[in-house]
Amino acid sequence: MPSPSPEHPGLFIRDPFRYSDAMLVVPPVLAPCLQCFDGHHTELDLRESLVRLTDDLQVGEIESTLIQTLSAAGFLEDENFAAMRDERRQVFAAAPVREPSHAGAAYPADPGELRETMARYMSADPPAAAADNLFAIAAPHVSPEGGWQCYRDAYRALRPEHRGRTFVILATSHYGVPETFGLTRKSFRTPLGESPCDVRLVDWLAARGGEAAVMEDYCHSFEHTVELQVLFLQHALGPDVRILPVLCGPFAHSLLNGGRPEDVDGVGRFLDALGELREREGDNLFWILGVDMAHMGARYHDPFTAVAGEGLMTEVAQQDEARIARIAASDGGAFWDLVKENQDELKWCGSSPFYSFLKAAPKARGELLRYEQWNIDDKSVVSFAGMAFRKPA
Repeated sequence: MPSPSPEHPGLFIRDPFRYSDAMLVVPPVLAPCLQCFDGHHTELDLRESLVRLTDDLQVGEIESTLIQTLSAAGFLEDENFAAMRDERRQVFAAAPVREPSHAGAAYPADPGELRETMARYMSADPPAAAADNLFAIAAPHVSPEGGWQCYRDAYRALRPEHRGRTFVILATSHYGVPETFGLTRKSFRTPLGESPCDVRLVDWLAARGGEAAVMEDYCHSFEHTVELQVLFLQHALGPDVRILPVLCGPFAHSLLNGGRPEDVDGVGRFLDALGELREREGDNLFWILGVDMAHMGARYHDPFTAVAGEGLMTEVAQQDEARIARIAASDGGAFWDLVKENQDELKWCGSSPFYSFLKAAPKARGELLRYEQWNIDDKSVVSFAGMAFRKPA
């Protein structure tokens, strides 16, 4: 992304997988050279590019420094990167607990301050009357400071009688391999406490879910979509709520090639297992979807500036509402038909968790509690909603 520091202009680079902790700013004059690091260009191509950009034939030292700096940071696909990657994955696999990854950034790390913040999010209007047969909610995974009203409306639907259930959290995997489902046996720790994982059900789902099930998926170590749901769960029902976290990778094959996600063998088998789990466990489970919706504007590679509730975003709201209506009607097929139009031009990152839930619970009766759009920056908007789902009468 562009450097956030006016004193250090250029291209800012960091590793979202956190294999590397390094952060680099490549000066504007050198940024075009990065296209040479694609596995196809040679060092001679890089040297030629540097000569053209610097108007200097003596670029050997610049070339060497650039390569060494990128390699040392773990930003080249070489032995150093492989060592960093393998070490981080091994550390996560061996850890007994999934530590909080976004405390101090997305929410306060101090327990007292966090409790005050959560109380502020969850207060205001009195909660709605308890919904009969409530067995699932959908909440955002956007920054709580931006989406707290949708979080509030979704999580205030929970009641003390739900506390003893296992909470199946179907959440977006922003960095996971497409057509996979990331599982973990680890408890999730936040500043509010530790939520144990229902290992028995995780192992059952892994055994029945086939090759699409990825056990101890490293993405769990840094992905925020489950972590934020655990935070609100702990505030609503206590820190020791039991969870079954599932990171749903994008259904890229179906978007690019048409058809339904379950037409991919691995996906179909896992969705069947998820549905069987719901039938077997019944009221022992409560389902939570950690999902955002449209992503529009410059941050998401659109050639326009997006402003929440204005201009093009009013049209996006209408398209969002059409998809939400299909979700509420539990019409997974019609929902997916809308998603795959123009290969999901709205960029709904929550489409795979939503679709997975609709396949696992095909008779759910959904209700929209609140819909919002939020400017995540001056030029980009994310949309999201709070929803509640009941079993049919």
